Order: sequence, then structure tokens, then C-alpha cells
Amino acid sequence: MELFKDSDFKFKDNRKPLADRMRPESLDDFVGQEHLLGKGKLLRILIEKRGIPSIILWGPSGVGKTTIGWIIGKETGLPFVPMSAVSIGLKEVKEVIKKTKLQKIILFVDEFHRFNKLQQDSFLPHVENGDIILIGATTENPSFEIISPLLSRMKVLTLNPLSNEEIITIIKRALNHDQELKDSSIVIEEHIIEELAMLANGDARKGLNLLEICYKITKEDDQKKRAIDRETLKEALQRNIAVYDKKGEMHYDLISALHKSMRGSNPDASLYWLARMIEGGEDPLYILRRMVRFASEDIGNVDPHALTLAISATEAFKFIGPPEGYLAIAQLCVYLSLCEKGNAIYKAYNTVMHDVRTLPEYPVPLHIRNAPTKLMAQLGYGEGYLYPHDYTNAIVKQGYFPEQMKNKRYYHPTDRGYEKRLKEFMEKVRKLVNTEKEPI
Repeated sequence: MELFKDSDFKFKDNRKPLADRMRPESLDDFVGQEHLLGKGKLLRILIEKRGIPSIILWGPSGVGKTTIGWIIGKETGLPFVPMSAVSIGLKEVKEVIKKTKLQKIILFVDEFHRFNKLQQDSFLPHVENGDIILIGATTENPSFEIISPLLSRMKVLTLNPLSNEEIITIIKRALNHDQELKDSSIVIEEHIIEELAMLANGDARKGLNLLEICYKITKEDDQKKRAIDRETLKEALQRNIAVYDKKGEMHYDLISALHKSMRGSNPDASLYWLARMIEGGEDPLYILRRMVRFASEDIGNVDPHALTLAISATEAFKFIGPPEGYLAIAQLCVYLSLCEKGNAIYKAYNTVMHDVRTLPEYPVPLHIRNAPTKLMAQLGYGEGYLYPHDYTNAIVKQGYFPEQMKNKRYYHPTDRGYEKRLKEFMEKVRKLVNTEKEPI
């Protein structure tokens, strides 16, 4: 006996929003989440082998959680029953689960984290017995929002925000395949599609909803065509769109302004240029790469924590994603702006690179060469090397440069921040090795 008809949960309906009309109906049509649904990846294999366990789909809005659940139902041949924890209670859930005694179902619960612990407990016996395949979708960290007994019985799969390229693919598919849009002869240039994708911020539903609003507020011209341009986008958003060309002069002007404002220790101007770039659609990872460089080029060992924080902010953004992850970039921006500055590392590396490229390739002194073989030891490799830890202060008078470069100096630390301490230690080392004739 079949209790749930596939037609009850069909998504295709021209009266529904464009985002619903464009839901893919197969794995091959799905865009994004290649780490889970690509050829040979975990979730694809489980779907193809019809071995789907109960799972938690954790990811931001508009990345395909509901669609994945529906595709799983279609591919496995099981009824797909969608519910939302926002609008239902335990009573409704129990009524649905009662029917599973006659037919197994896929129970998809959106906003699963909104169920309290007691409500979540009610799913335990049914998940454990395999009466249902429970798919819970959540935007919140399951570790904090879902009870441990359920987590131990369900596989947590993390979904990522969609890239701009993936959203562009989805938007173009809508323009080419949705019947209403196809019949309307929409004219939209490539750079407008790119802006639309950028404004979607990794959310396919947001991108398609914005496209649909743009379509609805345009009017046909004399040739029965509808043009979607920048003004249309601004009207649809009801706010200004930052004018920004990621490949043109403004790209370089703004990153230069950000870099120079941080170098000038002005956190307010730095934040302004940072926000201009982010709002304009610049790749946040490009900005972070430049900030990592800044941490070494303009701060260096004056504040060694700057580089550590730059890497931490990069990882934090990758982990959280936009828009919350922008705060990590802003935090880094302010910290780098207010660090004491020093370019001693930058100058030292440039100078040494010049020498490496222009001077002869002097041989490594024998006493600091490695001698892994008997022959090399017989040739004098490593002979006479003094092990610093055997001497007072772990400092010993010993040459490390080729003879022709023995008096070279590249690194000249400043008197600021942590580099002041490094400078004092360097002076201590030089004093000791220059005043002692024998090993110290």
C-alpha cells in the first residue's frame, strides 16, 4: 500500500517561485557540493547504491539541502516527506511516523535545530530501528544544536556556500530552461550576470529570487525584449550597488588604498577600503592573501603575532564563510593597522635575493656541510663543526657564510616591538663572538 504519492511533493509548478521551479531533478543536474556529490564522492556513492543512512545536512541557506533530500528520495524510490521544524510540532511528526509501519519514508526536516531536546529524543527509536531515513537540514553547528544520541546515529555532512561560478551556471540555466523566462526574450549582459551572482553571496535561492524580481520589474521594449541592467539590479535590491571592477584599475586602486591605510596605522580608513572591496564583490581570499603578505612586509618581527593572526583569520573565513566570516577579516584589518610597523624583513630578503642572483655561487664551507656517507666524512664534510649547545649561552665563534661573504649583514631589526628584543640578542651574539678567541 502506498501512502505518499510522489506528486504530493513535486517541486515543479509554474506558479511557484523561480528558485523552486529550477530545482534540479537528478544528481547530474545538481550544481555545487562536488566534495559530496562529485564522481566517486561519499554521498553520490551512497545514493547510487541506495544505502543512504540517516544524515544531517549542515550548511548555509540556498546551497541545496532540501534538493539533495528530494533527489535522495527520487533515486532510492522512497517517498520524500518534507517538513519544517518552524511550523510543526511533535504531534504532526508522530502522525507521519505512524504511517511508516506500512511504508518506509524519507523524512526531511528543515531547520532541524529548532526542535528542542525532548522533541529530538522522539526520533531516536525510529532512526535506530531504521523505520525512517531521517534527513535533518540545519544552518547551525550540529555539535551545539543536536543531541549527542542522535549525532551518534546520524552522519553529518557539511555543505559549502556556492561559488560565484556555480551561481552563474544556475542563473544561466534558469535563463535558458525556465519556460517563462525563455518566452520573455530577456537581454542581460555577462557582467550583469556576474554581479547578480556576486550579490547572491553563495546562496542560489537568493540569486534566482533576485533574477526573478529583476524580470518582473522590467518592461518590454518595442522589440518585445526585456533588458536587465545595473539600474534594474539597483531597483530590485532597493539599494546602491558598489561600483567595482575586479579586473580593472579600481581593483588595484582599492587594494593599494587598503594596504597604504594599514601601513599608515589608520584603522578607520582601512576598514572603509576593506568594506568597499567586499561590497564590490572582491574575492575575500584575495584580500586575505594581501593581508598575509602585509603582515610580513610591513610588520615582520616587530609583531610576530600579526602573521599568526592573518593565517587564523584566513582559516576562520574559510570555516565560517560569508557574511559572518567578514568579521574575522575586519578584526585582522584593525589589528594590522594598529601594529607597530617595520620592514626589516622585507628589506633583508630583497637584499639577499639581489646577492643570490648576482654573486657567484660560492661553495658551502666544509665544516657546516652534512656528511651522511663515509666518503664524504673522509673528504672533510662536517669536520670541525662546533655544536652550539655544548657551549655557554649556546653561542660559539664559528663561521656560517662562504669565506668571501663573512662580513655580510642583511637583517637590520628596528627598535620597535618584539624586534627590539631580537636586535638586543643579535648584538649580544656579535659581542660574544667578536671578543672571544676561543669557543665560549
